[in-house]
Amino acid sequence: MSLSIDQLAPDFSLTADDGTTFSLFSQLKAQPNTRILLVFYPADESPVCTAQLCEYRDEIDEFKGLNATIVGISAQNSASHIKFKQKRQLPFTLLSDIGLNVAKLYGAKGLLGMKRATFLIDASGILRYQHVEATALFRRTAEELVTVLKRLDSNQSSA
Repeated sequence: MSLSIDQLAPDFSLTADDGTTFSLFSQLKAQPNTRILLVFYPADESPVCTAQLCEYRDEIDEFKGLNATIVGISAQNSASHIKFKQKRQLPFTLLSDIGLNVAKLYGAKGLLGMKRATFLIDASGILRYQHVEATALFRRTAEELVTVLKRLDSNQSSA
């Protein structure tokens, strides 16, 4: 499926690392004015994924200051996510997309599994940014995502 900027993001429900069910639209309703940054990543504890998520962890205050909540999504189960989250002290929710159904909805499913991708969903559920990596070796840095968030804020305030 191909998504377009400024369209309603597909809703989904997945199991979170704490065993609860995370629903995109329910989360948006529960946290008004918050944007959700969906981070699809291939695997817990892989070198690039670990570097990526630890960098986001280190910049979490910057993301929070821009009203952005990070949510990681990979194909591992909750037990794997719990270990990864505890070991790396990740302060955000990790979701299990074991069948890659949500990855497919968002265009983040590849021939070999989960692609690395980022999507920014605004408080109204509208897709405002997307980037699907051509190869899993590359990733969006925290600095790049913070720049995107600031640019979107600037565009909204000048509209």
